[in-house]
Amino acid sequence: MTTPADSTPLTYGRYLKVPELLALQQCRSDGPDGPEHDEMLFIVIHQVYELWFKQQLWEGDRLCRELSAGRRSDAMAVLDRMLTILKTMVAQIDVLETMTPISFQSFRARLDSASGFQSAQFREFEFLLGAKRRSAVEHYPDGSDERSRLERRYEAPTIWDAFLRFLVEAGLDVPTEALHRDVRTAIDACPPLHPTLIDLYHTAPDLRSVAERLVDLDEGVQEWRYRHVKMVERTIGFKRGTGGSSGAAYLRETLFRPVFPDLWAIRSDL
Repeated sequence: MTTPADSTPLTYGRYLKVPELLALQQCRSDGPDGPEHDEMLFIVIHQVYELWFKQQLWEGDRLCRELSAGRRSDAMAVLDRMLTILKTMVAQIDVLETMTPISFQSFRARLDSASGFQSAQFREFEFLLGAKRRSAVEHYPDGSDERSRLERRYEAPTIWDAFLRFLVEAGLDVPTEALHRDVRTAIDACPPLHPTLIDLYHTAPDLRSVAERLVDLDEGVQEWRYRHVKMVERTIGFKRGTGGSSGAAYLRETLFRPVFPDLWAIRSDL
């Protein structure tokens, strides 16, 4: 009689694959006293960021489903969670900033061409939010898993498109040029949509609360970008990034670009 493969009691470690997880932090620096001390922190922080990106994609996909189906309360719950995760992501920069520029330089050369610029999951998150660029897809080799995932995100509707469907479900008049825009392009302000949004803010508090949560999400992403830029400037100044980018100069170009420009454009007219 054979023993079922799953007969071993499930433990905390087996469920979370803790041994496998803890084996993933492998320092590349070496010396007479072992790896450079701060390289472990650098690896752990960035691996945690990748896990948070994974969760944000998981939540963002659900948000699109809830919005498209007109389920306001469920969409709000998802948005609240995404905002809380963003706050945690920003707070983690405080931990990374305990690493001095000298500490980072002690192992930076070991990174070769590796760079956060290459994070496919963060590019996916940008695409989900609506910041799409074909060049970001082409950065990854044909046939790679990263390229395939980004191709799917590039072709898929964004959170903003789901929000417009949400407004239609609520009975609002959404202009065709907004509702049927090319989802492969970055989101630009659509002036014909503004009267609908302005009226929503004045007459539909339930719908307004969803719009304001999206503004919170937009602001949270901008805050994360700002803190990330300042962390890079603090750590490497204006040196080139390890992945070949211009480092802080490139990151600064991404600042203060709204994710949902229409929700900002109407502020002066409310």
